[in-house]
Amino acid sequence: MQRALVAGILLAGLLAYLGVLVLIRKMAFFSDGIAHASLAGVAAGVLAGVNPLVTALAASIFFAVAMFVLEKKTNLSSDIVIGLIFTSGMALGVLLMSMKAGYQPELIGFLFGNILTINRSDLALMIVLTFVIGSFLAANWRRFTLLSLDHEMAYLSGMNPDLFQLVLYVLLAVSVVLGIKILGVILVSALLIIPVSISKLISRSFKRLVFLSIGFSEVIMVLGLLISSQFDFPPGAVIVLTGTAIFFVTLLLRRA
Repeated sequence: MQRALVAGILLAGLLAYLGVLVLIRKMAFFSDGIAHASLAGVAAGVLAGVNPLVTALAASIFFAVAMFVLEKKTNLSSDIVIGLIFTSGMALGVLLMSMKAGYQPELIGFLFGNILTINRSDLALMIVLTFVIGSFLAANWRRFTLLSLDHEMAYLSGMNPDLFQLVLYVLLAVSVVLGIKILGVILVSALLIIPVSISKLISRSFKRLVFLSIGFSEVIMVLGLLISSQFDFPPGAVIVLTGTAIFFVTLLLRRA
């Protein structure tokens, strides 16, 4: 349970931080696409006998770069590109899974998530990557915010918008895959979307939106883990439903 709490608290803060950019740039479908496409990396890791988290991270970076290149080099819309990667990655994952006979708990764990099964090596990798990504985002927060709000202004300010957009894609892809260990492929986007959605209901400034999103994300994570541990429910589902409940309570109180 201790490893679960450490991993959950770290990733809740990181995903909420990124969730603000996802909200501004309307990238919710991107995170879903990466989450589902990374199943190919998970299946490859299981087949190769290596840590599936490592191969899923590698696959997510590849797919993020592929999305960026296709968006820039073709006249296809972002949604079409994401849908192409989404379905191709899932199809490859299903094909690779069919090559491994018998029950595969690692694959089920990545599909539905189980934060309680995180081992020491996974936790160590999460801590390092969360620190690196969080530090980079904090150091470049103004640039990423400007890029999200006004692409042309970012260019005029001396930034390289395409480079920062690619970096954002990669950072978001890696963070989403880390979150899969907690919530699974199916539910991971919820931790990007729900906290910032709650915060948006009651925030009047961008700075407050960021801090409230992180705060709500941490509360949702800790409450969800405690409830799931107490009643022996699936952690990922409980975390998402806890966040959903807080969202609707906040909405009702705001309208009261």
